[in-house]
Amino acid sequence: MHCTADHRLTALLALAVLLVPVAPLNGQSSSSTARPASRDRAAALRTPDGRPDLQGIWNFASATPMERPTEMAGKDSVTEAEGADFRQRQQKAQRDSENRGAYTGYPRDVWFEDGIRKQMKVTRTSLLIDPPDGRLPPLTADAQKRVADARAATEQAVGPEDRWLSERCMVGFNAGPPMVPSDYNNNVQILQTPDHVVLHTEMIHNARIVPLDGRPHISSSMRQWMGDSRGRWEGDTLVVDTTNYVARTDSGPARFPGFMWRRNVSDKGSDRVHVIERFMRLDKDTLRYEFTVDDPGTFTAPWTARVDMSRTKGPIYEYACHEGNYAMYGMLSSARAVEGAAKEEGGAKTRSR
Repeated sequence: MHCTADHRLTALLALAVLLVPVAPLNGQSSSSTARPASRDRAAALRTPDGRPDLQGIWNFASATPMERPTEMAGKDSVTEAEGADFRQRQQKAQRDSENRGAYTGYPRDVWFEDGIRKQMKVTRTSLLIDPPDGRLPPLTADAQKRVADARAATEQAVGPEDRWLSERCMVGFNAGPPMVPSDYNNNVQILQTPDHVVLHTEMIHNARIVPLDGRPHISSSMRQWMGDSRGRWEGDTLVVDTTNYVARTDSGPARFPGFMWRRNVSDKGSDRVHVIERFMRLDKDTLRYEFTVDDPGTFTAPWTARVDMSRTKGPIYEYACHEGNYAMYGMLSSARAVEGAAKEEGGAKTRSR
């Protein structure tokens, strides 16, 4: 069917009407229907259909580590002074690591959201709330092998398929599900209608459309990079259930133990992963986000983390990852150079799939 520009404009206007909350009309002016301030504030946090209004742009950066540092074992929380000291040591370790990196002509921390994280008070010792010790469950034997294989493949990549999906501009390293705080682009925009929620992450600008109408998951024979998400309301909590992941994905749980820069993990997650996300509106500027990961193919037990997102003005920017992505060419070229040098020295053989 041919679609004219007028038809497209009409469709866009109709969608805009659906997405923008509208106050119910009762034939009276706003001044004559004024309610007490407390009721106004409560109503402002809900959509016209009575659900909690989750809409807006939210930042999920965090200065709290995913896992509890061993030096804080046995402590769920610390004082503000202890947290500030920990954050300073984190920053120093990061700067020392950057100084050992290749010089690129500008400070590497230009990418990092330290400006936001420096304002955060670190009192929790881990984003993990279960297990109680704040440490991730051990990897299964199969996952340990995947990690080792991924390390070898990454260091001597035969083709782009051996590099991380985020480096290939396919899946954002913090886009989820679940959405795990990382070093930059920790922003998500939420749009909401009575029967759908859209989670638009800034990292590689993925838009996850989550039906709320009770439909079942797609067939288990169908696999997707971001999995298949279905949502429902449990009281005032939005619950999003995601299954059907592709076995190899940056969203796979083997990536979760650390941020993008930690190379002790793999993006080759199991296809048995099941993620449950929970969104709770705490106040006008805070959205609580909890997620549980259950992947018997990767971890020996399920685990749960909590992040409190803060409202931000935005906007969400397009992350034009493919534009000027010369790093992929450089990484593959350097791998071939290493192979060539090894051959000349009679050393390691060229790696192949």
